[in-house]
Amino acid sequence: MAIDHPLQVIDRNSPSYPILLDKRLGKDAPDRLWAIGRLDLISIPKTALFCSKRCSGDAILTAMDQAQKWRDQGRYIISGFHSPIEKECLQILLRGRQSIIICPARSIENMRIPIVWRLALEEGRLLVLSLFPAVARRMTSTLADKRNQMVAALADEVFFVHITSGGRISRLSKQIAKWGIPIVENS
Repeated sequence: MAIDHPLQVIDRNSPSYPILLDKRLGKDAPDRLWAIGRLDLISIPKTALFCSKRCSGDAILTAMDQAQKWRDQGRYIISGFHSPIEKECLQILLRGRQSIIICPARSIENMRIPIVWRLALEEGRLLVLSLFPAVARRMTSTLADKRNQMVAALADEVFFVHITSGGRISRLSKQIAKWGIPIVENS
């Protein structure tokens, strides 16, 4: 299946640039974003999904149940979808009809779009969004931290599957609280 979704570049002075990034990140807001898919998905109310890499079996079951509820409710989700649990949640969400924003912790220039994402792209319900230029070809923990900040800054509410005490997601949760973004409980 041929798929044509050109890479879009959004400069900070562009009308398409998300105001929330400037508002929440201030001087740390990226000067440029790269996107593949429907740009208008940025402005739709959405829930950010975060999960530490290591979590309990109970947290895994909670995450899967929550992803199914979101899929059935049509709730829009934004995440890096990098941790094993986040990836599983993405698979569940892709089987739904709601919009999804995937934010890799690397450049999306010359990125091969995974086959499982293509149908959602074709249906206009997927946006792949990155704040990293072409030189950031591999994910690092530093890039993941920056990506997670962007994901949180773009969210209207946040859901944490699991937070490891003292970990990166724990530090991010403190920043989210300072921004006043609501943290949703398992529904």
